[in-house]
Amino acid sequence: GTEELELLERLLGLPGGNKYGVQGERKVPVLQTNNGPGLMGLMTIAAHLVRQARKEQLLGSSAEEKAVVQQWLEYRVTRVNGGSSKEDTRTILKDLNMHLEDKVYLAGNIFTLADILMYYGLHHIMVDLTVQEKEKYLNVSRWFNHIQHYPGVRQHLSDVVFIKNRLYTNAH
Repeated sequence: GTEELELLERLLGLPGGNKYGVQGERKVPVLQTNNGPGLMGLMTIAAHLVRQARKEQLLGSSAEEKAVVQQWLEYRVTRVNGGSSKEDTRTILKDLNMHLEDKVYLAGNIFTLADILMYYGLHHIMVDLTVQEKEKYLNVSRWFNHIQHYPGVRQHLSDVVFIKNRLYTNAH
């Protein structure tokens, strides 16, 4: 959580220097603020950083877009953070693969905070996928590859390699 927030800070062009901590067993990120009790939770802090950077468009522009972004941010925290078993991972990849079938980004046609945090949350999973698994979740692979090449997103994270041309077809 805290590493993702530092990556997000850099991506947003914020000066950094925020003090992050974690709380509780689930290691919920906490941001110490100068005035007030501090902010808690990945989504809350991430949305705060986006507003601080004056990049509100990352939260969606229409009411519907905002709701979709919020929905995927919640999915990211409740499912991706919690998902540890192979079965959870498969379900997450299947969900995303279906959702991304006719979309460029999670919220449709615009790049949002949901794409950024989902990318950071899935990076460790995508790194370990075999070529066959990447082929199986083609929409996720396409989306992930697109996001990792989005200016400033990947930073020091390793580049996940996807084969550009299919080695085989699905001909029956």
